[in-house]
Amino acid sequence: MKLSQFKFKLPEELIAQYPVENRDECRLMLVNSKTGEISHHIFKELINFFDDGDVMIFNDTKVFPARLYGNKEKTGACIEVFLLRELNEEHKLWDVLVEPARKIRIGNKLYFGDDDSMVAEVIDNTTSRGRTLRFLYDGPHDEFKAALYALGETPLPEYIKRKAEPEDMERYQCIFAENEGAVMAPAAGLHFSRELMKRLEIKGVERGFLTLHSGRGNFKEVDVEDLTKHRMDSEEAIVNETLVDMVNEAKDNGKNICAVGTSVLRALASSVCMNGHLMTYRGWTNKFIFPPYDFTVCNSLISNFHMPLSTMLMMVAAFGGYDTVMKAYDVAVKEKYRFGAYGDAMLIIR
Repeated sequence: MKLSQFKFKLPEELIAQYPVENRDECRLMLVNSKTGEISHHIFKELINFFDDGDVMIFNDTKVFPARLYGNKEKTGACIEVFLLRELNEEHKLWDVLVEPARKIRIGNKLYFGDDDSMVAEVIDNTTSRGRTLRFLYDGPHDEFKAALYALGETPLPEYIKRKAEPEDMERYQCIFAENEGAVMAPAAGLHFSRELMKRLEIKGVERGFLTLHSGRGNFKEVDVEDLTKHRMDSEEAIVNETLVDMVNEAKDNGKNICAVGTSVLRALASSVCMNGHLMTYRGWTNKFIFPPYDFTVCNSLISNFHMPLSTMLMMVAAFGGYDTVMKAYDVAVKEKYRFGAYGDAMLIIR
């Protein structure tokens, strides 16, 4: 597959800037990958397509307030700092991105907060935009983390052309989010309300959880036409024994197994055995999935509508079939579905 095969015209007004009022009332497109049939629904009608004993797999990663704004010493220049991950708890070292990168060099100090109460020093350049910061803070780690996060804001994707608002702290987070570490919400999970989760439970649909801390690499531009030459950033993934046993039993019993989001697909692809069953996994994955790809665990996928040329679109096309998915995206544009993390959803059944 070539990069140019995932280009399509997406009108700017179809990129959702805000979520719908109620999580489970966005639109849902149902796509049958075998027949190519497409139908249109409301997300909470999802329950009609699953039965007792089926399994839904969710990503329980939790987004932290990763975007900060600081001022450079002496000049006072405003610098955006995007926290990626903590490198060393004892020394308060963080891997970050900075903008504008050209203004920041090793040894520079950055001041955060109205009273400059948080100070960080640049101690390493890792990439053209990336830096390692050491935060100069005397106090317990928990206290430091709370103070740091109080300065941050919700790291909305760049295609959302507005500043994060207080409501985003709750809406750009799945209701089942538990394990902190993501800077990108698993968007397919954002549509699940407590009411819908309860109704699925009453119907007998089992829920399983894995963790994949989604990073900024998902938004990294693919700059090679030959997709075999693209390299994904690594993300931490955890697939535990409870989920493995649940999924393998459901698979042996011929039940429907649904991945809620492309991040779940990535984690499962890193923990699948030769026989198509799951095994436990804890580590880092940089697996890049694009068509053709043989998925052996899940037979359905819930996903949002992704941006042109994005790695998430490529993964969805690998699951549902390139022609079927790109046709569905054409329909989505014509029918004015909303794209992006705050947009509408698609259920692909194979």
